[in-house]
Amino acid sequence: MRLLLVEDKDSFRRLLIQALADSPWEVTAVGDSAEALAALQGAGFEVMVTDLRLPGFSGLELLKRAKRLQPALRVVLMSAFGEPHDIVEAMRWGAEDFLPKPFDLDRFLDVLERLRALVGAPPPDPREPWIAQSPSLKALNEGLARAAESGAPVLFLGERGAGKTRAARRLHSLRHPGAPFLLLAPEALDAEALAPRRLALLKGGSIFLPDLECLTESALSDLLQAMESPEGRAICWSGSARQASDLPDRLRERIGVLCFPLLPLRERREDILPLFRAFLEAGARQQGRQLPLIEHNAERELLKRDWAGNARELAWSVAMALRAQEGAILSPLPHVAVGAGDSPLGLPWPAPASLEAMLMAIEKAAEAPLLRRALATQGGDLAATATALGITPRTLSQRLRDHHISIEERP
Repeated sequence: MRLLLVEDKDSFRRLLIQALADSPWEVTAVGDSAEALAALQGAGFEVMVTDLRLPGFSGLELLKRAKRLQPALRVVLMSAFGEPHDIVEAMRWGAEDFLPKPFDLDRFLDVLERLRALVGAPPPDPREPWIAQSPSLKALNEGLARAAESGAPVLFLGERGAGKTRAARRLHSLRHPGAPFLLLAPEALDAEALAPRRLALLKGGSIFLPDLECLTESALSDLLQAMESPEGRAICWSGSARQASDLPDRLRERIGVLCFPLLPLRERREDILPLFRAFLEAGARQQGRQLPLIEHNAERELLKRDWAGNARELAWSVAMALRAQEGAILSPLPHVAVGAGDSPLGLPWPAPASLEAMLMAIEKAAEAPLLRRALATQGGDLAATATALGITPRTLSQRLRDHHISIEERP
């Protein structure tokens, strides 16, 4: 995770950098607000720690500008001068914490550890559409409303891409919408991910465990131990699998207290067009574009498809069509391409610059479609995709987050 440190005193800045040397943070350290703003304009950060008094404009003004550039950025302020008005104003603008100087380095690291848990487990976006037009999804919605009244573990069953993760986020939003929501894929399940200190930071939140049939024996032992710990009992657990019989008995008995099946998209066609319009609107908004039109013939063609990849395939197709769109009418939606070379890689021309800069821009633009295509080829399997790309599953997950590729986009 990336951290921007803004401190004008060289000695104190070096001290904080040294304290973070063995931490999981990738630190960028600058000495004034202008440098910090340039860094924010050039790269994404999860957390910014800044002094309140800086050369140039103040840390408070930097906070305001940073939030406009990166709304999800979490900010911690430091100051040797406890100006109450500035602190109140900073909290109003979304600052997470305030550290009065001088402060203990352990306190500093504890604040960052809490933020790391929150960054890795943000609550679901309340604007996320929940489509329930078909009878089966309406019944599921009623079941989730009843399940939300308790903290009982929940198991979602269905094909890949049917919407199990979306249903888990829906359940979390009904239970406690502002609390952390952490998705832990099978390849990320280990003793460190389930450490008591980390679980304690997620108290009152939810952990969702997709693809439980892929758990190794060691990961299964770590998971069961974590669920039974005092910290684990303060968290709501849910998971997913293709079918309950794929799970070991001791896991099924623990997490399958309530089971909710999700039918594939081809068996609930009432949801296809509403889902399509929701994905289209979200994609256009994210790109700052006007909502494109779609012809009635295209809508009829959507309803005829089998959607073997379910909602993920639908979201992927919308994303690809938006990339290829020219004019006010949406381009034809592609099918998931599984072959080795059945469609060209279309990229926008880079802005005129040096050859090296243009090549870097092309490389950056190519990464997202390459990731999407690799996921499509591997059927959305993260572990298999990471192996095929020669990177670790954790690196792949981070790259997907960097390009805002959601689980529903993975065919």
